[in-house]
Amino acid sequence: MKHTFLLTWTATAACLALSACSVLETDKIDYKSAGKGVSLEVPPDLTQLAAANRYQMPGGNVTASGYESAQRAQAASPNTTAAMAVGDVRMERLGGERWLVIDRPADKLWQPVRDFWQENGFLLAVDEPRIGIMETDWAENRAKLPQDIIRSTIGKVFDQLYSTGERDKFRTRMESSNGKTEVFITHRGMVEEYTSQTKDSTQWQPRPADHELEAEFLRRLMVKLGVSEEQSKAVVAAGGVQPAARVAEQNGTPVVQVDDDFDRAWRRVGLALDRTGFTVEDRDRSQGIYFVRYLPPDPNRKEAGFFGRLFGSTPKAAEALKYQVRVTSTGGQSVVRVLKGDGTPESSDNARRIAQLLADDLK
Repeated sequence: MKHTFLLTWTATAACLALSACSVLETDKIDYKSAGKGVSLEVPPDLTQLAAANRYQMPGGNVTASGYESAQRAQAASPNTTAAMAVGDVRMERLGGERWLVIDRPADKLWQPVRDFWQENGFLLAVDEPRIGIMETDWAENRAKLPQDIIRSTIGKVFDQLYSTGERDKFRTRMESSNGKTEVFITHRGMVEEYTSQTKDSTQWQPRPADHELEAEFLRRLMVKLGVSEEQSKAVVAAGGVQPAARVAEQNGTPVVQVDDDFDRAWRRVGLALDRTGFTVEDRDRSQGIYFVRYLPPDPNRKEAGFFGRLFGSTPKAAEALKYQVRVTSTGGQSVVRVLKGDGTPESSDNARRIAQLLADDLK
C-alpha cells in the first residue's frame, strides 16, 4: 500500500504528522527498477550499417537570441517542426512531441543508450536492436518520497518499506533515415489506487503519460551523447504548436485524420502506439505501416493480482489480435487507418477503439 511502514502505531502516527509538513522533491529523478531485465548483443543486421563520419561535440554555444529567432520563424509558419542542434545531436519538436535526430548510425548508438538507462537506475525488459526498440522495466522514482526526519533516519536502513504508489517505464525507439538516427522516448505510468472506502486493498491503474518526463530523459540522453547541461536545457526550452487529430469514417471504416505531412504523422503515430502500450512487432516506413498486436478489453477476463498487474509479462501472442496501422499522406494532411493483419479493411469495434486511442493521444 501507499507509503507503508512496518512500525508501531505510535511511530506511524508521528511519521504521518511529520510527513504532512514535508515537501516532495518532485524536481528530482532517482529511479530504482523493480525487477530483472535482459541484455542482448547487437545483431549483424545493425552492425552492417554504413559507418557515419565522426562529428565534433559539442559545436558552439546556444544563445537566447538564437532561440528568439527560431521562435519567430516558427510563429510565422506554425506547422513546421522546431529543431535546435548542438554538435551532431539535435532535438526536434512539434507541439508536445519531442525527439532527437543524431548524425550517427544506429549500431553506434545502441550501446550508449543501453548504458544510459542503466545509469539512470533502470533494467531493460525489452532489448531488440532488430526492430529498434528498447524498453525499461517498471521502476519507482524514489525522489518523490517524503524527505522528513523519520525517513532520513529509519529510511537509511528500511528504505524498501517506503513507496510512492507510482511506477514508470520508458520505451526508446530508434529509426534510421538518410544516414541519421531518430530517437523517440515515451513514458507509461501506473498508480496504486484504493479499491474500497475502508482503504484495505489497492489496485494498480494506468495513469496519463508524462510528456515532461519524456522531455527530461531526452535532455539527459543529449548530455550522455556529449551536449553540455546548459545547452541541453536551452534546447528543451523551445516551444511548438500541436496539430489537430480527429476520428472520421471513410467507406464504413474508422480513420484518424491528422493535420501533418507524412514524416511528422509517421513519427507521432509511432509515439502514440508506444505510449498506449501496443506491441509493435515490425514497421515499414516506405509503406507507412506499423505491424501491431492488440489485446481487446474483455470484462470476463480474470484480472491479475497485485504483483501480476504491475510486474506481469506481456499478454500471450495467441490472445492478441494482429493489425496494421497504415499512414498515408497528401500534402500536409495524413490519414491513419487500422487494417486487419493481412492489410484488408477493418470495421470492427476493435478498429474503432484503436482509432480513438490513437486520436486521443495525437490531440
